[in-house]
Amino acid sequence: MLNVSNVSLRFGKRVLFEEVNLKFTRGNCYGIIGANGAGKSTFLKILSGEIEPNTGSVDMEPGKRMAVLKQNHFEFDDFPVLQTVIRGHQQLWAIMEEKDALYAKEDFSEEDGMRASELEADFAEMDGWNAESDAANLLSSLGIHESLHDNLLRDLNGNQKVRVLIAQALFGNPDVLLMDEPTNDLDVETIRWLEDFLAEFENTVLVVSHDRHFLDNVCTHVCDIDYSKIQIFSGNYTFWYESSQLALRQRSEQNKKAEEKKKELQEFIARFSANVAKSRQATSRKKMLDKLNVEEIQPSTRKYPGIFFRQNREVGDQVLNIEGLSYSTETGEKLFSDINFTVNKGDKIAFVSRNTLALNTFFKILWGDLNPTAGKFNWGVTVTMGYLPNENSHFFNVDLNLVDWLRQYSKEKDETYIRGFLGRMLFSGEETQKKCTVLSGGEKVRCMLSKVMLEEPNVVLFDEPTNHLDLESIQALNNGMIDFAGIILFHSHDQEVMRSIANRIIEITPNGIIDKYMDYEEYAESDEIKNRRSELYSN
Repeated sequence: MLNVSNVSLRFGKRVLFEEVNLKFTRGNCYGIIGANGAGKSTFLKILSGEIEPNTGSVDMEPGKRMAVLKQNHFEFDDFPVLQTVIRGHQQLWAIMEEKDALYAKEDFSEEDGMRASELEADFAEMDGWNAESDAANLLSSLGIHESLHDNLLRDLNGNQKVRVLIAQALFGNPDVLLMDEPTNDLDVETIRWLEDFLAEFENTVLVVSHDRHFLDNVCTHVCDIDYSKIQIFSGNYTFWYESSQLALRQRSEQNKKAEEKKKELQEFIARFSANVAKSRQATSRKKMLDKLNVEEIQPSTRKYPGIFFRQNREVGDQVLNIEGLSYSTETGEKLFSDINFTVNKGDKIAFVSRNTLALNTFFKILWGDLNPTAGKFNWGVTVTMGYLPNENSHFFNVDLNLVDWLRQYSKEKDETYIRGFLGRMLFSGEETQKKCTVLSGGEKVRCMLSKVMLEEPNVVLFDEPTNHLDLESIQALNNGMIDFAGIILFHSHDQEVMRSIANRIIEITPNGIIDKYMDYEEYAESDEIKNRRSELYSN
């Protein structure tokens, strides 16, 4: 279906890819993974033809069509929503434009008539007469109401824009579908819809995503970008991660015999395959992960930061009590109203909402950066808090290197101690002298996580903690949150973080909350919750 032959790409002396040879086949979904800067999005751009490689070629089977979901959410701002979706099928759209131009001519000639006849035949063959209704149905499935279909894309909010662009990529059943971070800005319901759609999709999909749960639910293969090479492994992200970690442990066990190692790997594959057979991914896709074998399992060269949260003392029985909390924006938009609940010892609460701004605002209020419109809240006297905000730039508007920046938040001021702490977060050697004003988004988040760890809180507020992090840092953060003995209040778009951490879900709506002690999977699949959610958002 799609062949990559001897592809290399260099930017000056930097080699991004070297002699890449891959084949992507129909019926499979390939998750593109790699550290930040490894070239995941760039590889998709090579496949789509947006970037020309220095050497090699990308060849698609003749007569097949490719569709691309890009990260640029402003490209179609000047077009109506329904038209934006149909434009995803470029050949069909070109025919529609040429037809309209011909029929609009005042001096319609015989030659024009012949051309129009050819276009009509092609239009009918592409099912063009159903294009508008198909596009409308796709939009409705993604939660874009019919009343918005004639609006310009620029008039929609970020969440709605992403849904329209996903509809554009899916429209017309493309033979090859490339998706770059499709779950960004999507709510839980839309992500689940997309997972189910891709799990049933019969053509070829390549997707870049930092959402491990999403990758697990849709991917049959993983494409790992490492050391300027790209390798395809059968299985989803969790299989790749766990098997590579097992292989890494085995490599350090010098005395273990080869036969014992092979047996251990075979047992791991058997356990994993049995779990997949029971999973949502296997039942929806109606096929098992194929050809898992010992030879494919290799140690990963990735480095994972050391993220460990310790509490300076155990929290008491009184943690947090909220009464009648409400907030409306200056324009009068009601983000939430009359919120009442109590945080209990042992809680790890995931907060969800269709409106990300409502959650960001809620966390700012709890931290004390913002005053509520109405209501009050009280923290217990034994609470010591840590906070990871979703917007952290104001912490780094100082002319300090990383050692001096982190020293501000540490009781222990010794430079060796601070350097050791930074080393655990993958800042070593000269990197520790880097000015904090030039840090990337991911580096800033790792610094903020270091700050939280040094503070040793017993209650932590995490507002979208996985933003800007690569998969390795997300995995390490996830493990650190699991092991933390204190209380966590968090909001995240990473479904795996939600699934593995939360023992309680609170959904914030403009008209109240849904508060349930249950795990994330149960919450996301509950028809009772879905009905209650519809009531609260429609009031």
